[in-house]
Amino acid sequence: MTRIPGVALAVLLGTGLASPAWAQTVTQADIQRLQDNAYLAERDITTLRSRDTARASQLQAELDDLKDEVIYLKVKLRKDRTLTRTEFGDVRDRIESVRSRAASATASNDVGSSRGISESNRTGATDDTRAARPLPRGAVEVPSGTELDARLQTGLNSGTAQVEDRFEATTLADLSVDGRVAVPAGSVLRGVVSSVEPATRTNRTAKMTVTFDQVTINGRDYPIRGTVTQALEGEGIKGDLPKAGAGAAIGGILGAVLGGGKGALLGVLIGGGGTIAATEGKELDLPQGTVLRVRLDSPVQIQTR
Repeated sequence: MTRIPGVALAVLLGTGLASPAWAQTVTQADIQRLQDNAYLAERDITTLRSRDTARASQLQAELDDLKDEVIYLKVKLRKDRTLTRTEFGDVRDRIESVRSRAASATASNDVGSSRGISESNRTGATDDTRAARPLPRGAVEVPSGTELDARLQTGLNSGTAQVEDRFEATTLADLSVDGRVAVPAGSVLRGVVSSVEPATRTNRTAKMTVTFDQVTINGRDYPIRGTVTQALEGEGIKGDLPKAGAGAAIGGILGAVLGGGKGALLGVLIGGGGTIAATEGKELDLPQGTVLRVRLDSPVQIQTR
């Protein structure tokens, strides 16, 4: 068996030609999976909150720290161009632990509920009743696929934006579910720049991916997962928009409020996952006031009272 001198081995490790498991670097795709897992954990905690507020708050505090660590890893990977599997695996396992504990606590709390359901079955409850999980009192669920129209409060440009930059947009119309306003006009959507590719001499197609991970309604924050599906110039939007229900928002209230030639679609293309690309060989520019149509990619429970 050929033995490799220590210095030579170090050189090989540095070039990635001989990398043990602990030295293998992670990619931006791996970090995105961490963020996805953190989102799923937050959704599990939201489900638990209606059953055990104290336990949910404890897990949420732990998850908030882990989300900060994910951001740190993402910045480190971008800056140093390297991140070991050991660092990645530690955060990944701790996020999975939070998810597991949230699911376990939810299941434990559901045991009592299932006993009550079984009792109801003896008095004639149907299988549909047994399978349905009632929403918390005063809550409505905005279904996955619902679209919201929101106006950017600050501009975004591929030449200056950085990954993890935060921005906000405000919703343009009331979104109602089952006759109740779930998301009032003026609610704040919190977004983040997930990736950005500025225009260069060799890459004339500037790109930027923005996602939304939170909506603030009446001072209360709710985790969401939102993807941009359309972008329109904001100056063509008329002053006050009419109140609209979920059907109107999905159907496109913007078509009814755009004025003349203004408010036309921006010179951009929007692909899968909300990636926005410039079409004219220059930087992608979404000025302040741009209206983004945001699709919710998972249901969200909103407390209306």
